[in-house]
Amino acid sequence: MRPRVVLVLALAALLLGGVLLVPAAYGQLKGDDGATATTAVAATATIPPKVVEPPQPTLAPQPVSVKVDGFYSWALMDLKSGKISGSKNSATQTSSTESMIKTWIVSDFLRQRDEDGRPVSSYEKTMVQRAIRNSDDDAAGSLNKLGGGTTQTKRMISWCGLKNTHLGTVPGYVGWWSFTEMSAQDVTRLGKCIQSGKAAGKKYTPLVLSEMTKVQGTVAQQQKTSGGGRWGIIDGLPKEIVAKQGPISIKNGWTALVYDGDWHISCMAISKEWVLAVQTRYPASQGLAYGAKVCQNTATQLVTPKVGAALQLPSSAGTQG
Repeated sequence: MRPRVVLVLALAALLLGGVLLVPAAYGQLKGDDGATATTAVAATATIPPKVVEPPQPTLAPQPVSVKVDGFYSWALMDLKSGKISGSKNSATQTSSTESMIKTWIVSDFLRQRDEDGRPVSSYEKTMVQRAIRNSDDDAAGSLNKLGGGTTQTKRMISWCGLKNTHLGTVPGYVGWWSFTEMSAQDVTRLGKCIQSGKAAGKKYTPLVLSEMTKVQGTVAQQQKTSGGGRWGIIDGLPKEIVAKQGPISIKNGWTALVYDGDWHISCMAISKEWVLAVQTRYPASQGLAYGAKVCQNTATQLVTPKVGAALQLPSSAGTQG
């Protein structure tokens, strides 16, 4: 019987060892082979490239190349930082504001009325509207007279902290509002003065900025003392900027002056993030559309990033106006 007992015990031990060895072996196989298989899959799998949406376009400082047969200057102010960039002559050289200064005439008039506690009549509101929307010289002239004439222009310089602006010296029109000389950088300072509420005051700033979004008319729609002024910078902005930072408030000034035979163009645009100014003078024979295109092209070249498709990165990358 002893040999049988030994045999039974041996078989039992063998079976028990097999039960214990099989899970261990399976575990080792799973651990070694499974890890190797997983590593191989990770090394050879194709991962789709990450699609990174580019930042929303805005206007930012960068080289601008616009050929002009005459004078040209531009300046861009970042409203958050107050920093101004622009052409090399944007701080030192000036040009006449023409009707662009109507933004100040209207703003100053409205602020004075509010400070004096005097209501603005319906007739005066109509003049404000016509001066901005239609660039009406008679309306602006009346508001300028009510606001103090030349004194109003001088007040603009100190009130808005302008650094290179002075009264015009055109013979026979010395001190006349539209002939005020201003640098492109000062145009951006004036824009900030309007946008911040300092120019027109808290009560009337929304009205001024709103009227500037409603400027009407094209280059071709010109009359003797008013005219279409919806052109220039606004035409150079992509719809993405207008949608995000708009509505864009604009005011252009334009006159073909007899005394020097040149068009004088002054463009200003105000968004929630920046103020852009463009100035140019060129032979009157070129026409108003030429100057409008100068302002438009300047704005277009300052757009960054350029509007286009999303960026794919490797998977390892993270008349007068």
